[in-house]
Amino acid sequence: MIRLNKFIADAGVCSRREADQLILDGKIKVNDKVVTTLGVKVKENDKVTYNSKLLKSERFRYIILNKPRNFITTVKDTHNRKTVMDLIEGACKERVYPVGRLDRDTTGLLILTNDGELTKRLTHPSFGVRKKYIIQLSSSIHPDCLAEMTKGVQLDDGIVKYDEVVYGKNGTDRTQLIVTLHSGKNRVIRRTMEYFEKELLYLDRIEFAGIKKRDLQRGKWRFLDHKELGFLKMVKAK
Repeated sequence: MIRLNKFIADAGVCSRREADQLILDGKIKVNDKVVTTLGVKVKENDKVTYNSKLLKSERFRYIILNKPRNFITTVKDTHNRKTVMDLIEGACKERVYPVGRLDRDTTGLLILTNDGELTKRLTHPSFGVRKKYIIQLSSSIHPDCLAEMTKGVQLDDGIVKYDEVVYGKNGTDRTQLIVTLHSGKNRVIRRTMEYFEKELLYLDRIEFAGIKKRDLQRGKWRFLDHKELGFLKMVKAK
């Protein structure tokens, strides 16, 4: 048997905490009867409904993709452009969704899952998930710019502070940066480079929430292993 709030979360409706509120609000039925008591457990063959819709608890899937350029981070594109879903076609029968997004020209690590509760933790600003990128510029960037990035760069939508900024290739290449940040602002790195009037040649995400690409080739995917999944499960609010 499984707790009702977990069953609802596994069905992709919301997080467990939000499921508790749905139960208290009398919006959940088990075998056609409204349930308002927390902690109730249900069996696999029990009929659980929300807003008259039958819920099905799915097996969670966790996929890591090394995204290439020119793919949109969305489930479906109205302009019929290539999406990341094309790259994982046939990976599993469950319907998975991208965790956050990488813009069309950004490459690198992207996680896809049907675990709604985990997705919320990994994308909500209060959890401050750590991300690491490689930035390749067309020309060298002055050390003062790196210092300003860690102190705080004033962008149109507020100040962005980078956790760490170092030159690439063991500090020898001033046209390449390796940056770590927690900000989830849209296109924040590209806008930072525009602030410094630097041309960005490519942007590649190499780490997300403790997960690394390792030797995963561009355009390929694999399932997360137990150790990697453990990293994600340990993400907590700041």
